[in-house]
Amino acid sequence: MFLEHLKSNPTINNKTTRSIIAGAIGGLAGGAVKGLIEHFLPVRKAENRSAQLKILDDLSTKITGTPISVQNEELAEQLVNFPVGASVGAAYGYGKKDKDQLNLAEGIIMGTSTWVSTHQTSLPILGLKEKPTDVPIKMQANEFIAHLLFGITTELVRNKVNQSLKK
Repeated sequence: MFLEHLKSNPTINNKTTRSIIAGAIGGLAGGAVKGLIEHFLPVRKAENRSAQLKILDDLSTKITGTPISVQNEELAEQLVNFPVGASVGAAYGYGKKDKDQLNLAEGIIMGTSTWVSTHQTSLPILGLKEKPTDVPIKMQANEFIAHLLFGITTELVRNKVNQSLKK
């Protein structure tokens, strides 16, 4: 239904717009898969808070004077994960605007580069996550697997949505 509505919009006939929308939807799906995997495979020690939660907790304290309540932590994390997934997916979709075919290798590369650029570099540099050398290898592997599947899912869904919007 949603895709049918988008197809009736004349701007969707634009290859760039179609690619960005397909990528954003793919990124949302990839983010959901990543979140599900992280629910079952631990990606940090129980006493460590996620980078997303640290950012939102700081923001909440600055705005309201109180940190995020424990019962709202999981919801707060998703308020960051889904927009980030959609944004990464949209950028990925834009980069693939001239490549309509499915290419899982590119999804794997995107998932891997997202993991490297966040968990292995920028988040530790910003003090939002432990240095990679301080994270147990099993948890690093779990995080890496979650990002790989984020990339693969994003590519699969991006391709399907893109093909559907073209018809």
